[in-house]
Amino acid sequence: MTIDEKFKSLEADSAPGQEVRQYLGDLNSMMIGEKLDGIFVDFSHGDVDAFPPTPGSDAAWKKGFCKGGKQAYTEYRGDAEIRKRLADSLGKYTSTSILAESELIITPGTQGALFLAFGATVTEGTKVAVVTPDYFANRKLVVFFGGEVVPITMNYKENQSEKGVDLNQLENAFKSGTKVFVFSTPNNPTGLVYSSTTINQISALATAYNVTLIVDELYSRMLYFGEEYTHLCSCDILPENLITIMGPSKTESLSGFRLGIAFGTSKLIDRMERLQAIVSLRAAGYNQAVLNTWFQEPSRWLENRIREHEAIRDEILKIFNMANLKTTCPQAGSYLFPKLPPLRVDLNTFVRLLRYQANVVVTPGTEFDPDCTDSIRLNFSQDHAAAVAAAKRIVKMTEIYSI
Repeated sequence: MTIDEKFKSLEADSAPGQEVRQYLGDLNSMMIGEKLDGIFVDFSHGDVDAFPPTPGSDAAWKKGFCKGGKQAYTEYRGDAEIRKRLADSLGKYTSTSILAESELIITPGTQGALFLAFGATVTEGTKVAVVTPDYFANRKLVVFFGGEVVPITMNYKENQSEKGVDLNQLENAFKSGTKVFVFSTPNNPTGLVYSSTTINQISALATAYNVTLIVDELYSRMLYFGEEYTHLCSCDILPENLITIMGPSKTESLSGFRLGIAFGTSKLIDRMERLQAIVSLRAAGYNQAVLNTWFQEPSRWLENRIREHEAIRDEILKIFNMANLKTTCPQAGSYLFPKLPPLRVDLNTFVRLLRYQANVVVTPGTEFDPDCTDSIRLNFSQDHAAAVAAAKRIVKMTEIYSI
């Protein structure tokens, strides 16, 4: 479906459709040149049709469904047998020991895990260190729970010698009373992986200042060739309060099942369970059965998926670099965060024009850092040819609207 068709459908459902007509009129008044040909590509999330869920996930779900009530009404923190298998798999993967009974909870997606983690640690006035740029929900959750956002700069651009979070700034935040630090590695939106040195220093600082750490490791399995990864929970020095969040929604394309995992300090997992029992009771019971396929994929399946994404990444990077759209090469995950040239329209208008004029959806950089008014984020987990063609249209649009 083209963008025109989508808007016509939206207008048909409107009564009387004035808002849609005004939206199209505003865009038309700002649009320069003709609409660009090309199939619709939504870079705001991965395409599970281009990269389908792991083999056997549908059969696992059906098996869970056939178990009936026993699977539908699991414990609040998840099916005991599934948690036992996950504790073993994740323990081996992260080089740590996880007690299935007390240190792990299955949640409605990693977004659900984040909500529970914040609910277990943040109250009115709590100072929370939040990396900029980083996953947009982090700031929103701090505000929702009444906390105070303490922004911590992350250096990620190619010309910066020391990439990663500003540790001096972080320590100063801890000294001034910050009690929680949340961050993602690999970073969303840049794909940067924190070095082993940085991870160990973060853990040591949190221990010294009694700070709770919430680390989002959602993309840690999609690590590109030659890159190394350090799990925070494997550090020699660990803070008293630590929550690690992972899940199969992205690399494994299982987002539709809404499954997340959090593991760490037992008292925090207990608090997360009590909150989950109020909010949603549990992760969907039948869906939990799909977790039996996680870390059990066919031989070389993960390697092939990484290689396919690496090929898309490299081709789009080449297109952007040739057009002087400065883009850090992601070390992991499926995100690109290019910097746009100076434009004659503001960022949000350009994003709207991309959708209407070029059949491309991207996420504005301001979602990840209010100051990133010159960047956009792309999830390149898409059909290879369609993603490359859409990247070329983005370049063309920057040429059209450049100052």
